[in-house]
Amino acid sequence: MNLIVDWGNTRIKAAWFDGATLTATDRFTSVEQLGEAIAVKRPDRMIVSSTSHAGQSLADTIPELAGIDWLVLDAQLPVPITKNYETPLTLGADRVAAAVGAMALFPEQDCLVLDLGTCITADIVDRSGTFQGGLISPGLNMRLLAMHQQTARLPLIPVQEIRETGWPPLLGKNTRQAMSSGAVSGMLFELEGIIAEHRKKYPDLTVVLCGGDASLFESHLKPPIFAVPELVLRGLNRILEYNVKKLPAIQ
Repeated sequence: MNLIVDWGNTRIKAAWFDGATLTATDRFTSVEQLGEAIAVKRPDRMIVSSTSHAGQSLADTIPELAGIDWLVLDAQLPVPITKNYETPLTLGADRVAAAVGAMALFPEQDCLVLDLGTCITADIVDRSGTFQGGLISPGLNMRLLAMHQQTARLPLIPVQEIRETGWPPLLGKNTRQAMSSGAVSGMLFELEGIIAEHRKKYPDLTVVLCGGDASLFESHLKPPIFAVPELVLRGLNRILEYNVKKLPAIQ
């Protein structure tokens, strides 16, 4: 059994794989909870990806890791794609894992990976398995927070409020509605523009959507769009299998 750990800015996401088959997912708010799960299920091997913490620090806080083979996804760990990136040491592990996940699910296709998390990342991994780079821009919560923090009177709109009230009208009739509309509509127009621009070079482009805010935008983006909520976790599992079994690189 493989344990896949994606240690993000706000929570720890975990997935359990039997080979390439996803069997279960978990969410943890602390490394102690993760340790308790490891003690119960005792995986054979594990990989850790973190955008906000040093993955190796888990060894100091989770004694249950003793006796388990585990890896940390960093710039030195071999991955089954090629990085056409000027600063590979600064390339986020989540972006690499999402690209690998897209190639594993859609081999020999040009893929645009849209990850809608704390930040938006929009990356191209082409049909040869080469990561060609991409962009990073503010995510939904960051946009709402910036409007509140950078002004004197605009309120703070939680993302959960938008989830509960539904997609706001383009013509907001009050300040909260106008702010919500500006954040989500602006983000939608940005995503549509990115997709359209990349399709000029890659006419058969496969668009893969993931991240915490993906569900808000999935039905509003023009099809075809493939929503894969666990894309990063699937990519991490592919990287773990690649290093353990020396699987062939993705073509």
